[in-house]
Amino acid sequence: MPSRPELTGTFGAVSSTHWLASSAGLAILERGGNAFDAAVAAGFALQVVEPHSCGPASDVSIALYSAVTGQVTIICGQGPMPRIATAERFRALGLGQIPGSGLLPACVPGGFGGWMRLLAEYGTMRVSDVLQHAIGYATAGYPILPATAMAIRLLAPLFAEEWPESGRVYLRDGTPPEPGSRVRNQVLAATYRRILAEAEAAGPGREAQIEAANDAFYRGFVAEAIDAYVRDTAVLDATGRRNRGLLTADDLAAWQPTAEPPASLDYGRYTVCKPGPWSQGPVFLQQLAILEPMDLSSLGLDSAAYIHAVAEAAKLALADREAWYGDPSGTPVPMDALLSREYATRRRALIGPQAADSPQPGVLDGQRSWMPVADPDSFDQPDNEVLAQLRNGIPTVVRQTARSGDTCTVMAADRDGNLVAAVPSGGWLKSSPVIPGLGFPLGTRGQTMWLAPGHPNSLVPGRRPRTTLSPTVALREGKPFLAFGTPGGDQQDQWTLQFFLAVTEFGLDLQSATETVAFHTDHFPASFAPRTARPGVLVVEEQCGAAVIGELRDRGHRVDMVPAYSQGKVCAAGFDPERGLIRAAAGPRGRQAYAMGR
Repeated sequence: MPSRPELTGTFGAVSSTHWLASSAGLAILERGGNAFDAAVAAGFALQVVEPHSCGPASDVSIALYSAVTGQVTIICGQGPMPRIATAERFRALGLGQIPGSGLLPACVPGGFGGWMRLLAEYGTMRVSDVLQHAIGYATAGYPILPATAMAIRLLAPLFAEEWPESGRVYLRDGTPPEPGSRVRNQVLAATYRRILAEAEAAGPGREAQIEAANDAFYRGFVAEAIDAYVRDTAVLDATGRRNRGLLTADDLAAWQPTAEPPASLDYGRYTVCKPGPWSQGPVFLQQLAILEPMDLSSLGLDSAAYIHAVAEAAKLALADREAWYGDPSGTPVPMDALLSREYATRRRALIGPQAADSPQPGVLDGQRSWMPVADPDSFDQPDNEVLAQLRNGIPTVVRQTARSGDTCTVMAADRDGNLVAAVPSGGWLKSSPVIPGLGFPLGTRGQTMWLAPGHPNSLVPGRRPRTTLSPTVALREGKPFLAFGTPGGDQQDQWTLQFFLAVTEFGLDLQSATETVAFHTDHFPASFAPRTARPGVLVVEEQCGAAVIGELRDRGHRVDMVPAYSQGKVCAAGFDPERGLIRAAAGPRGRQAYAMGR
């Protein structure tokens, strides 16, 4: 029995990784906004209430279906690396990979521009409408999540001794907040209010105000503060040393978010739409193409045979991600070949009854690519807890227990038939110091690039890092059907695939589909520093049962059994065409994601 009902209604729905963000989005719908307005408001609220996972200097990947155009569009809010960032600069510092914290891995923060483009082109409301809830939470306070409180507690020595502005914002008289206590960020509230004031000074027009807000961030006082801090301040980072960064105001001024058609795949009566290979999104599509003819429903949901088939398909798709994916504006990515039925047939033939111990990327049109291996850095291993945390580039603090995801997500649907999925992340507390006068840190997405030359995801000045952020919009027989996403870094397109298959192959309602057994492979290097890999390891939640675990081990999987309901926070919103209803769900993992609707 699911922990909650699938929500159904006729007006609209919002689902996100925090109940306060979902309530902000629903409030926008109640005031007459559409799904796009609601998603933007929820996205800005997340920057305040989930600061350990997302901040104003975040990135965002957005997939949307517009009832007006009848088309799915992808908005890329992933900013590029600075124009002076080169592999030689990093290697001169004794680095074999881009560090996961500090100022060195900072790229242009694309989240603000991505949200503003969604608002300008598809929304109906003004900047004041979508910022009011974020400003309210930052000013009056919000109950801090246990995960945020734990991060601040472990990082408190760093905040007190090395990142003083982070300490001024998140410590009170040097003491970290208790879980559930009321926390404010008045400096961030002032930043939002100044952006809003400059927007409204541009005149009464909605479009002019949005453009002015963008200017304030990318060409005005925000960019100036970032430039001055990065240029003049050396901060302790993952190297164990103090380094200045490479990002400049010119980098911010030159950037704009892009809108593009999705990468897509027909799967039975569904068309699944994802961001392109500048994200890991096509991994989802490659898995579907491999699995489609395998009659998954006959294997039994959450059976060993089912988990084995899906996990082996994931390994093949991720091998291709490691070899072929990157910013296609820098290196062309052969997406047509990667998503072709002929290629999927060849990849499917590699799945046998036993787990593959060395899955390799495929050969495309006679061409080969390669999977990079991180070079070791030439500095000592961390000798204290704080430095160990900085060396690991994931958003949340490194713990011995399983984590449920490291990012945010928001979904929205409205009665006009609009649908949007967004996955924002970056600029989290652990990544970088809070910038004086702004109230937020920079992101560190640059760590996902390689220093090895010639790879599609190698560091090149001005190139976008390949992001893990991967929202999904699915159509059914050409009509909008479902938007969904999850936190979880490299695991996003494994956990959301399992959700989608539970709905489409096994007929589960949305809420039940968020609560099936979650599993993923850790075989390949993580996208985040220090790029650890666990070859052959299959992580499986323990509620699948001892018999299933035993059979998976018999099939050759190195099973890492983790606590029940500990992996991911899948959120979803969409439509029930048969009943003419809007529906939504939020997974129970982490006890913070929530769907709301009426």
